[in-house]
Amino acid sequence: MTDLSLETAVQALRAGGLIAYPTEAVWGLGCDPSHQRAVEALLRLKQRPMAKGMILVAADLQQLQGWIRLQALPDDRQQAVLESWPGANTWILPAGPLAPGWITGDHTGLAVRISAHPLVAALCRAWGGPLVSTSANLAGEPPARTRQELDPRLLGLLNGVLDGPTGGLAQPTPIRDALSGQVLRP
Repeated sequence: MTDLSLETAVQALRAGGLIAYPTEAVWGLGCDPSHQRAVEALLRLKQRPMAKGMILVAADLQQLQGWIRLQALPDDRQQAVLESWPGANTWILPAGPLAPGWITGDHTGLAVRISAHPLVAALCRAWGGPLVSTSANLAGEPPARTRQELDPRLLGLLNGVLDGPTGGLAQPTPIRDALSGQVLRP
């Protein structure tokens, strides 16, 4: 498996490739969210139905412009979302015009996170926008918490690994509905 630098990770992403990288709690798989074939390849690799939708990670709110419609939320809900970022908080926000069906799945919302994980934020900055972030595991298998736990079946199908430590959280980030505040994944 090829170890990637930030520069070579971005090159792989620009070519429609799939990479593994550490996130707040587990290892993630990522690709360019606007590259339909890359997202479809990632979904096939994970054995995940497109209907479920994907999570995007970003380095800052600017990177999510057009992907989400934060202004569609009441002021107090916008404030709750913004006060939780950057951080280990994934919110489902109304999808914006840049969010295609292969990212939103069967939903009108889009799950997004502005990450405080230094490597995730650096990758998104180097990439210049948000990235797909889904756990590095096959459907029904536990997510990898360390590089050594990455499934060899996955590794052989990736364009490389951006190595580093996870953020040390015990559980993947909670997912909440931004409009209601309801916790969908604790």
